[in-house]
Amino acid sequence: MGLKIYVPKESRSGENRVALTPSVVKQLIAEGFECYIEPDAGSGAGFSDEAYQGAGALIAGQSAAWAAADVVLKVNPPSPDEVAQMKKGAVLISMMYAFSNPALVEACSRQGVTSFALDAVPRISRAQKMDVLSSQANLAGYKAVIIGANEMGKIFPLLMTAAGTITPSKVLIFGAGVAGLQAVATAKRLGAVVEVTDVRPETKEQVESLGGKFLVVDSAEGIKTEGGYAREVSEDFLRKQKELVEKHIAQADLVITTAQVFGRKAPVLITEDMVRLMKPGSVIVDMAVEQGGNCSLSEAGKTVVNHGVKIVGQTNLPSLLPVNASELFAKNISTLLLHLGNGEGFKLDREEEITKGCLITHDGQLVHESTKQLLNNAAQSA
Repeated sequence: MGLKIYVPKESRSGENRVALTPSVVKQLIAEGFECYIEPDAGSGAGFSDEAYQGAGALIAGQSAAWAAADVVLKVNPPSPDEVAQMKKGAVLISMMYAFSNPALVEACSRQGVTSFALDAVPRISRAQKMDVLSSQANLAGYKAVIIGANEMGKIFPLLMTAAGTITPSKVLIFGAGVAGLQAVATAKRLGAVVEVTDVRPETKEQVESLGGKFLVVDSAEGIKTEGGYAREVSEDFLRKQKELVEKHIAQADLVITTAQVFGRKAPVLITEDMVRLMKPGSVIVDMAVEQGGNCSLSEAGKTVVNHGVKIVGQTNLPSLLPVNASELFAKNISTLLLHLGNGEGFKLDREEEITKGCLITHDGQLVHESTKQLLNNAAQSA
């Protein structure tokens, strides 16, 4: 018999995604795994229990399945109580955000669970098919533009009619990562004039290739990147960036912010004074709201109006596109799973770059070095 995979229904409020789709279940069963799915686990994404059974999975209730599973696959981090139901030596693969979730790290260590964080998969070419952050951010960038368009009181494209000409909307995007670039492409397809600012000057070519205008900050001193993430930005750079974007934000109809720094609170890029500069009826979609927000007036899970500007703090944007998000997530997580082992077991190479990059706990210990450092720093500053 092969290793038993268990996919529970996500417990996070408003979460519609599921870790495996029926088509990917079928592929994993062909690789020698047994798959157990909690009842209605895929219902939010339109995948019925019958579809999973048709792919060869068994529908199993929570308590017995958690305890029997050799591998648990999830979208969101499990709770410490859920981890406590897992058997010693079981493997957990999910988003973990371990650097800000010490209770989860402790639970995995205490239970002897080998845990892999999808959010820590290194952004290298060999790991692109495992990159959940990119696949989900791509969808989020698209959805952010659609939400912004829905909240605006005007259309995106140039429109010439017998009654007169409608000028195109102006969209300003903070951040040219995966989400930001998809937002550029989507807004351009809808006919908007798009401007982009990013702390990484090397993103200029990508922005322009999609038809956006890159706002160049005079000095890039103080920028540090690691693994494709912005790690640190100097105060001088942020001041010059603020001065530059203030000139453009006043004319924007829609502003989308995507800036996040790995392991830290999201930087505040739009202050209340900058919101005051914006036109009445304009819209901000803050994609970093779950990490504290790029706009000082954003509120997680709410749409608020301040100084005549509508500020959207929609959390978990990929969950609003659950079919595509689950399909991509399932392919990402199964690719990582098959990289680590097969239906007969796992052969962990602790020095292999992908394994080392996302292995958080093993044999009752926290083994991920950067998480150790971040948790130690947080404990010392507390």
